Amino acid sequence: MPSDPLVLAFDTSAAHCAAALLCGDTVLASRSEEMGRGQAERLMPLLQELLDETGKDWTELTTLGVGIGPGNFTGIRISVSAARGLALGLGIPAIGVSLFQTTKCLSNRAQTAVPAPRDQVYLKDHDKMCDPILSPQMPDMAYALSTEHAPVDHVEMMARIAAKAPKNTPRPAPLYIRPADAAPSRDTPPVILDDA
Repeated sequence: MPSDPLVLAFDTSAAHCAAALLCGDTVLASRSEEMGRGQAERLMPLLQELLDETGKDWTELTTLGVGIGPGNFTGIRISVSAARGLALGLGIPAIGVSLFQTTKCLSNRAQTAVPAPRDQVYLKDHDKMCDPILSPQMPDMAYALSTEHAPVDHVEMMARIAAKAPKNTPRPAPLYIRPADAAPSRDTPPVILDDA
């Protein structure tokens, strides 16, 4: 008889580093640490701690779940690149899960919202099957806000969603709803000398 699938999910799309380990329907361990910076340095040790705490090994994992956003550009890239690298090295699928998906499952509502910079919100109506949008304000309608749930709730739900996803799902990619707000440098670029 095959053993229950072992899913490791993690997310760094906001000011936290969160991870959960799911075996079958049981969350074996989960943790979320608030942090504005340092997720890249903390992620792998946190994942190892969860595995050690539960007596599990990397080779026992059957699936990875990863938060793809929306959220902080750098944070999303940290998780997605870690998931893609681990999936390649371990030979297991990595499943991208958005905050819209976890919020929908946690709140049982099809209209979901995620906070965006400058007091704006990202909105997704799962019933209308349309792409998410950036809105200057929260609409009057009954949207479920992702912050109604703790990061650890979201990452546990990411694990549950990843466990049920088809294993041939495309590799995870960041969910960017708006372009990066990085401005070009104001400094004059250096002169490039031609050796010729």
